[in-house]
Amino acid sequence: MKRPRHLSPEERDLWDRVARTAKPLEERSGSRLTDRPPPGGKSEPDTTTPVSPFRVGEKIDHSGDHDLLPSLSDQLGQAPLAMDRKTHGKLKRGKLRPEARLDLHGMTLAQAHPELMSFILSSQAAGRRLVLVITGKGKHRDTGDPIPTRLGVLRHQVPQWLRMPPLGPVVLQVSEAHARHGGYGAFYVYLRRRG
Repeated sequence: MKRPRHLSPEERDLWDRVARTAKPLEERSGSRLTDRPPPGGKSEPDTTTPVSPFRVGEKIDHSGDHDLLPSLSDQLGQAPLAMDRKTHGKLKRGKLRPEARLDLHGMTLAQAHPELMSFILSSQAAGRRLVLVITGKGKHRDTGDPIPTRLGVLRHQVPQWLRMPPLGPVVLQVSEAHARHGGYGAFYVYLRRRG
């Protein structure tokens, strides 16, 4: 067994100086040391936000107290406008008619991705400007997993694919379709002119 090493007087002096500058986190009684004023006599102002009492059944306002990802509709609505404002207004009101459409209903992600790429690239090559991509709204499936699965996997993945190469440089704007063209379960894809 190793014998304990004793500190020299210089080491003990150094240790005592360091120990005087250390601040304990909590006392054994459980009261916080930050509640007492520091040795200088002045205490810092309390910057903690008081918690209001809560009663069972009471509703809570959760606005602004979370950092959840905005909904897909909000993300698309907040995207900067890259196309003509007047044309975009007609598009949102369903006044423009898509020149072609792709229905991805029932496809897996592995099946839908190459279909989407082929459709968008061939549409631009054919000189089309506005196409409709139908993803569907998604089916609600309760798999019993502790982490909920996202409703409408294709619906959430398609806008991401449309922003990434090779489709990103071809796509000018993506918007949710008007109700007459599928609404929540479809997207207008406005393509750039051929260069």
